[in-house]
Amino acid sequence: MDDATVEALGTVSEALEAVEVARGHLYAFHRMSGTADLTLGKGVDQLRAAGHTDLADLLERQLVGRNVLEGRWTFQIVEEYDDGYHAAFRALEQRCREELVGGRRHLFEAEMKEERRTHGHPDHTARPVAERE
Repeated sequence: MDDATVEALGTVSEALEAVEVARGHLYAFHRMSGTADLTLGKGVDQLRAAGHTDLADLLERQLVGRNVLEGRWTFQIVEEYDDGYHAAFRALEQRCREELVGGRRHLFEAEMKEERRTHGHPDHTARPVAERE
């Protein structure tokens, strides 16, 4: 495989890795928003129990269970991202690899490993023992 193709596929793969990190942050946002809503519900109950029913009612009415974006809770945002942008990105990145290098992944890194490892050193083997046998 020529260096320009390997470099281009490496860049596309790097972009996919950034998308995966973004997806992880989106899931963290989903989890933290859900935790905040449940914790707020507990605080509302505590305010009500402490006799502050007007404020408890206000918080419950205005915030508990509120959409984070118009018409959406965070699970809906995650699902839309997963089914749309994320799925399309993964599929197209895979298509590039399939058409150009038979589906192999991380060619740039594999070449870098081969260049940087100390041949013959037991901690610098090319592959795990199971793959060498």
